[in-house]
Amino acid sequence: MDSTGSARPVEEPCVRTSRVKVMRPEFVDAVLGIAAMVPTGQVLTYGDVAELLGAGGPRQVGRVMSLYGSEVAWWRIVRADGTLPDGLAERALPHYEEERTPLSALGLSSYRVAMRRARWFPSDSDLARIEVLSRKLSEPAAGMEQ
Repeated sequence: MDSTGSARPVEEPCVRTSRVKVMRPEFVDAVLGIAAMVPTGQVLTYGDVAELLGAGGPRQVGRVMSLYGSEVAWWRIVRADGTLPDGLAERALPHYEEERTPLSALGLSSYRVAMRRARWFPSDSDLARIEVLSRKLSEPAAGMEQ
């Protein structure tokens, strides 16, 4: 939704080339830009990132993070339930402990991020920076000018 509360059209974050989908570099940059903004000890969900951008969805954001997330603090972008994809939780735990990210136990040896306490809510100035990223997604992709 935009600042007036009306729904915004979802922009296509991918471009089809024959049968292969290629991520638009602007979408990748925007996702990584938001991920880089998340403060220490806080998180966003894949869906939060898509909502803030007004483009793509949780799966597209997850795909960007799986391919390019090593460029940013990838452990700060999580699933809606506060978990990470298989194999990443163990790697993320030292980061969460160092940053004092609120966690909740899930049995003896697993955990999830305590979303109510750890979710980041961007300030007005952060939202202005995110809007700049979002606007770049509305521009025609290279070679697609009218």
